[in-house]
Amino acid sequence: MSTPPEIAYSAQPTLSQKISGAEFELAQTSNVGPDNPPWGVLAAVITLLTSIALTALVPNLFVLPYVVYHYRNSPAPTEAVLWANKTLVFLFVTGWIPAHLLTLCLVWAVATKLGKFSVRDVFGFSWPRDFSLWKSVGLAISLFIVAILVTGWFGAQPTDLDKILQSSRAAALIMALIAIATAPLVEELVFRGILYSALQRVIGRLFAVLVVAAAFAGLHVWQYRQNIGAILSISLLSLVLTTIRARTGRLLPCFMIHLVFNGIQSLIIVFEPYLRALFEHWRPPAPSGALTYLLHFLG
Repeated sequence: MSTPPEIAYSAQPTLSQKISGAEFELAQTSNVGPDNPPWGVLAAVITLLTSIALTALVPNLFVLPYVVYHYRNSPAPTEAVLWANKTLVFLFVTGWIPAHLLTLCLVWAVATKLGKFSVRDVFGFSWPRDFSLWKSVGLAISLFIVAILVTGWFGAQPTDLDKILQSSRAAALIMALIAIATAPLVEELVFRGILYSALQRVIGRLFAVLVVAAAFAGLHVWQYRQNIGAILSISLLSLVLTTIRARTGRLLPCFMIHLVFNGIQSLIIVFEPYLRALFEHWRPPAPSGALTYLLHFLG
């Protein structure tokens, strides 16, 4: 039995229905923003865990061929032996660059739905009216000064990152480059971009701020485990950045503060030999005071 012509015709969408569907899709797209992201909590958590895995695995894979070749006729190297190998440490630090680049690709794919949405729109890469560039710069400098004071108060015990800085000049310089070229962008996009945006829609701004700030600080606890002052400083930075993200609804101020904060550290890493020589010249026989704590805090 054939379908009646009128029924067959009515099964096809009319022109008005097509227009209404297009308008609905356009409305959905136009509503996408930093506080209404096109991803959910599950995607955010998977992105976070994947970024952590990339940061942990890629540098080790990056140095694996060198380790296999260099120690092929030797007993398994100890941790102390590996830390003493300047080439290996340099290669390990360099491995953070491809790890960060892969993370950026992942964030782009999740946030934009493979190009369907604008990065600027979904993350809020624009300045709010009440939070200018200069306010971000001033706040970053203030946070850095507080970090120096906190680290000085609690003492500056050497950390694993200190070992990297002391390994070789090349390792220190590549670390300074990463600290401004990729680290602030990656960390802000993952934590206050992907993770916070999804959480605040489900658990509210206050709890989202607390969770994201704790997650960001917790990720750095192992790196700074020997230095309580550095842990407290990173925790304060994380809380301030996440609060600003919640209050402004924008990621750009957070990125700028993070960039300037890391940029100051990078400049000190670059000029540290000259600063140390100058300080030793004026304050023999060894550096002391705020500069000592500042140089130790760079880890």
